[in-house]
Amino acid sequence: MRNHLVRRLTSLARTDEEIFLLTGDLGYGVVEEFEKEFPEQFLNSGVAEQAMMGLAAGLANSGYKPWVYSIANFPTFRCLEQIRNDVCYHNLDVTIVAVGSGFPYGTLGYSHFGIEDISVMRALPGMKVYSPANTLELDFVIDSCLKYGGPKYIRLDKGARSTFERVANPSALTWAYKSINNSKFSILTTGTILSEAIKAAKLLESQGILVEVHSVPFVNSEALTIEMLQNRFVVTVEEHSLHGGLFSCVAEFVATNILNTKVQGLGVNPLKLQVTGSQEYLRKIHRINADAIYSLVCLKGN
Repeated sequence: MRNHLVRRLTSLARTDEEIFLLTGDLGYGVVEEFEKEFPEQFLNSGVAEQAMMGLAAGLANSGYKPWVYSIANFPTFRCLEQIRNDVCYHNLDVTIVAVGSGFPYGTLGYSHFGIEDISVMRALPGMKVYSPANTLELDFVIDSCLKYGGPKYIRLDKGARSTFERVANPSALTWAYKSINNSKFSILTTGTILSEAIKAAKLLESQGILVEVHSVPFVNSEALTIEMLQNRFVVTVEEHSLHGGLFSCVAEFVATNILNTKVQGLGVNPLKLQVTGSQEYLRKIHRINADAIYSLVCLKGN
């Protein structure tokens, strides 16, 4: 998805000279196309994320549309004060892109686990938080970011993911990939963990248990609907902490609208953060894979 993002930015920059791409000495093999074609709209700030975010704020204040690109925790936690004070408090048009959110860099350990970023970014004033599952959703996210003139945060997986077929006529902010109106179960995901939910749905269907599967690329209550949640058992799945992420977002919506909904979340286990390994292995360890989803729904369905 990161390559798709840079290709889209390169295409957009051909007709919009205000688009500016910054990176913190990262993105090799990804950002060169943009850098080569638009050297006056690109800056490698070096390993200086706080300065990089300050530069982005200054560029936005001067009329540019800066996109800041780096790995997982680096453009978020390392420069959180600059995001809060320089970008959000001035409601500036800065788009922060964190690649490798979740466990794509799982072999590098906790310093590279992007698992609290949604909760932190959601708490900041004016910040829109996006977590697309595939390039289809990423195109929607890019278009949405270009329309919104305030601070935005996009979390991406490290590599590409298949584009799953979606059900016709989804809402603007939530995408249905398997919709069964008479089902009592809904699975809501954000990010590429959608692939595990779809696998689980197929396993459940083989056992006669029908579930709806929805992807939530815009992690905000605006993306949810009463019809999606009312009178359902809802399972949220995220490659992120349960605190402040999709589970919290859904729970807040259910409580605010006083819905007859039971919600259970599958997310990162804070007691197992010392474990390292591949993304697939860590999803299994933290029980956010297809087998874990399948087991939970089967348990509740019997």
